[in-house]
Amino acid sequence: MEMNNTIYHAGDIVYVIIRNPHVQGAANVQEAAVVNNPDHPGELALFVYETYYPLTDDVAVYVSRTEAEEEFSQAFGSVDDIEGFYG
Repeated sequence: MEMNNTIYHAGDIVYVIIRNPHVQGAANVQEAAVVNNPDHPGELALFVYETYYPLTDDVAVYVSRTEAEEEFSQAFGSVDDIEGFYG
């Protein structure tokens, strides 16, 4: 699914919520760079963890860490919400 990339430009720093594929239920807010997609010239991609991800409507992208963390808390709750959590 293509995204209206006009609001993002190569070099922008954005924030995404990334799920850990190795640990079920683990996710975190991660800073990502908007870059020119090396596999598809003329398209943008997100560069996170040394990997390029297509910038599509399937990816929730936030312009601020605060906005991403608020959405994360709504989706996953916060550590403060887990009774008996130590760590």
